[in-house]
Amino acid sequence: MTDQFSFTVAATDGPARTGEIRMPRGVIRTPAFMPVGTAGTVKAMYPEQVKALGADVVLGNTYHLMLRPGAERVARLGGLHAMMQWPYPILTDSGGFQVMSLAGLRKLDETGVRFQSHLDGSTHLLSPERSIEIQGLLGSDIQMQLDECVRLPAPESAIESAMRLSLRWAERCRIAFGEQPGKAMFGIVQGGDIPALRVESARALVDLDLKGYAVGGLAVGEPQATMLAMIETVEPHLPTHKPRYLMGVGTPDDIVQAVSRGIDMFDCVMPTRAGRHGMVYTRHGRLNLRNARFSEDNAPLDPESTCPAANLYSKAYLHHLVRAGEILGMMLLTWNNLSYYQDLMAGLRAAIAAGRLQDFIGETHEGWRKAERDRAA
Repeated sequence: MTDQFSFTVAATDGPARTGEIRMPRGVIRTPAFMPVGTAGTVKAMYPEQVKALGADVVLGNTYHLMLRPGAERVARLGGLHAMMQWPYPILTDSGGFQVMSLAGLRKLDETGVRFQSHLDGSTHLLSPERSIEIQGLLGSDIQMQLDECVRLPAPESAIESAMRLSLRWAERCRIAFGEQPGKAMFGIVQGGDIPALRVESARALVDLDLKGYAVGGLAVGEPQATMLAMIETVEPHLPTHKPRYLMGVGTPDDIVQAVSRGIDMFDCVMPTRAGRHGMVYTRHGRLNLRNARFSEDNAPLDPESTCPAANLYSKAYLHHLVRAGEILGMMLLTWNNLSYYQDLMAGLRAAIAAGRLQDFIGETHEGWRKAERDRAA
């Protein structure tokens, strides 16, 4: 434990790094996957389960929590850590992406974005200063700047305008955040799929000397090749001694590929959302347990997994739970998926430390391919 925020790289393998973020509430081992706890809960999971799987940090969402139960109420009740019974680090996003994707009748200008709640139609203003204030009221350990996220594909003029506005908002967020020992504010590199804009954004944010840097505006529908190209464009312009966070990513292969290109932190709703809809991630690839072919399959998902959801229950039983709409099915499949993701991160960290990342990636891909061949046979 420490009363300061620090990041240390312990080993590298090409651009990939493994290390530690140290904060007062704990150590985040990198590369790290952050389970998404949008509204103060990682859906279908107990907090102690999430920690036992190996998660060092979870993500909370400013937009959802400001609307319900309200940031001021969370603060009066002791903060998000106390409410969730999660005494470890929490990263909060700024709410900008959800405003753009969920809110109604939004109006964006230099001040911020005024929008109507998707819950009750009430009107709110989310400015850079208010976003940082809300994240502080929640008690977040790592706070994100407010940015404008443009869905791809988009006209270059719209991408450039959003990138420049995000830079101006980053400066305002930095001022609003001030000095908070043991906590951190990260900037967000924008610029869509235009390399020159990405580089300009990265360089300007580095000049602000923030604690860490995220790559945003990806995983919004663009091909994986575009996402990876933007990571490769940005990575040389980010400090080697500060963490790098790829927001909203992603599939296991997205994560493996991004780690090999120097990314340290990830979050995505995919493993929890998929689990609630009958989809599982395993060493043998992705399986849809709604399929009738699992109705009499008495084998577990993965007998070698340490997670009971994977090694104890048969695929036939899990198929039954999914088809019957039983809550237990959602819980077990989410448990399996988060276990798989955390095991993948542990494998990546060990492989980087041993200097065998490419071998690990090859073995992981071969496991997925073999399973596909076996299913097709």
